[in-house]
Amino acid sequence: MTALPGETPGTVGTDTPQDTVSPPDTGAEGSAHADAPEAPGATEPPGDAAGAGEPAAEVSGTDVAAAEDRPAEVPDAEAGPADTDAEDGSADDDAPAEESAGSPEADADAVTADGTAEAPAVPELSEAQAELAAQRELRERIEKRKAEKTAPIVAGTGLSGTAAELLAAVRAVESGEKSGTAFFDSPAPAPAARRPEPAANAAQPPRASVPAAAPTPQAASPEALDAVRAVLVAGGAPEALARPAVGVLGEQAAELLRTDPWQLLAVPGVRPEQADGFARALLGDGCGPDDGRRTAALIGWLLERAALQGHTALDAGAVRAALAERAVGDPDAAVRNAVEEGVALVFREGDDLEPDDAEAADGEGDEEGAADGSGLAEDADREPAQVLLGLDRYALAEESLADGLARLVNACEKAADWAEAAASAPSPSAAELIRTTAAAGLVAHSGGEAARAEPAALIAAARGLGLRALGATHSEDGRRRLAAAVGDPDTAVALAGLLSGAQGPGRDEDGALALDLLVVLDAPQLDVENAAVLVEALADGARLVLSGDPGVLGSAGAGRVFADVLAARACPQVVSRTPDPGPIGELVTGIGIGELNQVDAPGKEVVIVPVRDAGEAVHRTVQLVADSVPRAFSIPAEETQVITVGHGGASGTRALNEALKQRLNPGPGRFGGFDPGDRVVHVPAPGRTVPGVVRSADAEGLRLDCGGVPVVVPQERVESSVRHGWALSAHQAAGMRWPAAVVVLPGDAAQGLSRPWVYTAFGRGERHLSVVHGVDQALPHAVAHIPAQERTTRLRPLLEALPTPDAAS
Repeated sequence: MTALPGETPGTVGTDTPQDTVSPPDTGAEGSAHADAPEAPGATEPPGDAAGAGEPAAEVSGTDVAAAEDRPAEVPDAEAGPADTDAEDGSADDDAPAEESAGSPEADADAVTADGTAEAPAVPELSEAQAELAAQRELRERIEKRKAEKTAPIVAGTGLSGTAAELLAAVRAVESGEKSGTAFFDSPAPAPAARRPEPAANAAQPPRASVPAAAPTPQAASPEALDAVRAVLVAGGAPEALARPAVGVLGEQAAELLRTDPWQLLAVPGVRPEQADGFARALLGDGCGPDDGRRTAALIGWLLERAALQGHTALDAGAVRAALAERAVGDPDAAVRNAVEEGVALVFREGDDLEPDDAEAADGEGDEEGAADGSGLAEDADREPAQVLLGLDRYALAEESLADGLARLVNACEKAADWAEAAASAPSPSAAELIRTTAAAGLVAHSGGEAARAEPAALIAAARGLGLRALGATHSEDGRRRLAAAVGDPDTAVALAGLLSGAQGPGRDEDGALALDLLVVLDAPQLDVENAAVLVEALADGARLVLSGDPGVLGSAGAGRVFADVLAARACPQVVSRTPDPGPIGELVTGIGIGELNQVDAPGKEVVIVPVRDAGEAVHRTVQLVADSVPRAFSIPAEETQVITVGHGGASGTRALNEALKQRLNPGPGRFGGFDPGDRVVHVPAPGRTVPGVVRSADAEGLRLDCGGVPVVVPQERVESSVRHGWALSAHQAAGMRWPAAVVVLPGDAAQGLSRPWVYTAFGRGERHLSVVHGVDQALPHAVAHIPAQERTTRLRPLLEALPTPDAAS
């Protein structure tokens, strides 16, 4: 690999790191949310200055130094990864959101501990945040749990709010009381006969309830807003928090905040110290660090923050430690209280524990058994149980998903007429995938970029047999590439469009997707809530293939569905034997196994551009996009994507986008900071990044062209959901490819690197990859020694415990 003409090293310099905050004790450094999108005016993330002040040795594919065998840095309880910038309270890197969960951007603008700081402009709540509206029933839920504490617990009674309503709706459909279409917006037809359950397998589990997409928040009444403003003013909090507070807590938000000021923690952007200041102003000496209202709210906040890092549950010990760090004197009692109040659910080794068992789970309440010695022999041979705490929305989603996957496994009959299709498959791996899918209702397929041709061949073969087959991808770019591979534009949809009903075959009379086979590509990007909704929408007897590259970054939302399915061995697995071609494919393949290999790039497919500081990194990046790559490869600037580690800092996405705009499309930004011709990304919902180009703006909003599809973003949503898109984070770029990619690795990016990050970023270029390299040995060290950050989930043990056809027979 060689440098392009005109690229020379720069001068020594470092970026000034600044503090950022991540949830304590979640073990989430480098998680999916480290690449959340930028927030205007945000503080910059911390940078690793190691190597930034040293001369950056020229690196090429044929001369990559061995990684230093030094341990990765471990942040303290309040330290976060180098790119934790986000906004708008979303749970993913693509949505404008993490700021609302306590990022520095939100902290700088939200209420301070004494309530004197100026509030930011309040963005519209995302769908994920609307789930928090279930807390409006908090007081009723508390009384109900206390009243029913000693009574037998019926399945589903631990749920509340949206989850409880959905459970009731699903049971009504399953009992035949209502048609499945009765719950859609369009007028429902006359109730249809319930689809008969397949009798082929007695072990088939029933279709489980599943959390639906969060409802759109209703407009707050003027009376409710005025009441909340009065309470906020009394507590020294900004009045601008009134609308999001009502959106989260409901019309009774004023009363809730007056009686329980720590409910303010449910509002995006508010942190514990700020809620403490608000509570002190309202309650005076009537509150303390061990107040049950405070500890319950803190636990809910910790679990929400963990979800932003990809966890669906947290170890109870980690929660207690985090509570102790926030001056809670009795963390054990706080955890028990939170379980009793319904704020969190408690689980042991993947099995549900009732709230009354929380005390035993914490190691208390066993005096009687210890006194007579009963159970000691059994416990001696058993590993200590791990106790987890989680939110009911993720518990319901994981349990529903596990049951739904088992239903697909057990309800599908083997198809005998696929042999000819397999024999005519374009590759041995494609033939294996076709044969495996013919015999199973659920299949996991893994492979690199070139392996995407195999699910395309499967879809084509299934449609040739007269089956209703469809492929779903993470992005519109992936959808277009899949449709081209199959040779039929009607065979591919974006997953978001399929779930919303905007794309795909529609629903049958029972509310199920009218499909016989669904292939989900980019499966690592599938979070647990969307996966649960998707699986529940598949009819009995349908086949599901989860296909993806295990080496890429995980989903923006909570969970690790694809990894858990692979680890649980819950279904047949097909591993592609089709390698990614060319120097880029060879380089990325080596990274996937932890090796930064030497590669020959005679056509300059891979180029390393060494830099010595962030300023030079920005300069070289602009030069590559605007001049060098177009001149050497005839790839225009609009087809070259810049990818960097974080949003803040002197060479983050904000700085790079500003420099690229000035060079490629200068203008005053008269449309809310944007001009016609600007490259942007639109984030319509958490986890979705849609590239586009600004066309114009009017009273209705900002008008974009997103891959040929006109999109109008309302004025009030522009600031929170549209960003310049010449430079993206790796999480935002996941699931998409461009003819050329420029990956920027300045010195302060070292601590944000990991093997999945490098694997994902380096694999975004089809014909050319330039690496603006200033991290010295941190790059090979990350590839060799920093694997994917583990996420705490419950799906794998749930899948392992479910019956299979072999077990039933």
